[in-house]
Amino acid sequence: MKRILPLVFILTIILSGCGSSKKQLQKGNYDAAIQKAVKQLRKDPADVKQIDILTQAYKVSNDQDNERVRFLKMEAKPDSWDDIYLVYKALNDRQSLVKTVAPLNANGRSVDFPYVDYVPDMVNAKRKAADFYYAHGNELMKNRIKESYRQAYGEFLRAKEYVGDYEGIDSKIQEAKVQGMSKVFVSIQNTSIIKFPKEFEEDLLALDMPRLNSEWVEFFTQNLNENTQYDYFVNVNVKNVAVSPDQSIQRDSVIKRDIEDGFYYVLDKKGNVMRDSLGNDIKQKKYKTVQCALVETVQSKACRIDGDIEVIQMNPNKQLKKDPIGAQSNFENVSSRALGDIQALNARQLERTKTSLAQFPTDIEMIMRCSESLKKAIRGAIQNDRRFIY
Repeated sequence: MKRILPLVFILTIILSGCGSSKKQLQKGNYDAAIQKAVKQLRKDPADVKQIDILTQAYKVSNDQDNERVRFLKMEAKPDSWDDIYLVYKALNDRQSLVKTVAPLNANGRSVDFPYVDYVPDMVNAKRKAADFYYAHGNELMKNRIKESYRQAYGEFLRAKEYVGDYEGIDSKIQEAKVQGMSKVFVSIQNTSIIKFPKEFEEDLLALDMPRLNSEWVEFFTQNLNENTQYDYFVNVNVKNVAVSPDQSIQRDSVIKRDIEDGFYYVLDKKGNVMRDSLGNDIKQKKYKTVQCALVETVQSKACRIDGDIEVIQMNPNKQLKKDPIGAQSNFENVSSRALGDIQALNARQLERTKTSLAQFPTDIEMIMRCSESLKKAIRGAIQNDRRFIY
């Protein structure tokens, strides 16, 4: 029942925009009828029809709410004070709304609405509701389980919302928050034959923790202290690291190309230079074939890292999920040497002759190059497995 009444009140306000005040009254939507009637009376305070509708709807609404309060008090459940407060608040809000058009005059008859001071009852109900939430939170804390701590956190927040002067309420909220958090430790477990540099593991664990954390789950890559108890372990198991040897492949090719090589005059049958219609000598382009040997060297090297990522729950101790992960880095350099007439080469081939042999990266450098893609794989696996961690 908690928090239901405000929702009902909001819903009736929304519904008040649909249909006339009379229709709302007939449907039993009394607060909606009051809203419509007050709106009309602000335009025409002498509208007898709207005054009658407002009077009826106001009386029925108040009667229903007062009856509800009487029932809840007689029922005497400690968790009912929240509902009692909300009913009193609805009564007070309704009274404040109607006061904006009161007093009214219906054909010479004065129509007013008796004022009721609901504030003492609201304050009393808030205090007792807060007492209940505070006591219930303390009871939940005794269970010493995360779900209860999280519920207690919500109860303490409600108590502070209603009455903020409880002694030690902030420390209670903080304790419930800390105890309700699930701590997840992420670590690299390298069982391959290659030992990683320290900076490589540090880079792999730079996972943008704020994006992984949630209200009740917090990830760590560095141990807080020796006494910290973690609820989950995310183990990134690196099982195999393969780095290929340096490879150089040579490819030879001969490129031939016809290029322009001057011109000659076109002669007629008598051996004279022919002329065009404008009297200009007719010339014909000459071509020659040139060739160039292109010696191309392709240097390459690759690194592949494979393993898996597993999510371990500590209480009870069991494996929740296991997924394969992997990453690869590649090195390639292409250089060329030209032997012959470089005019035979196109622009791309000519550009390659400007490159030279490169120094091969070391095995460790190749491993380091895998860092970014492996980090993405780790982050993706953790994101996919988030539903197992709560």
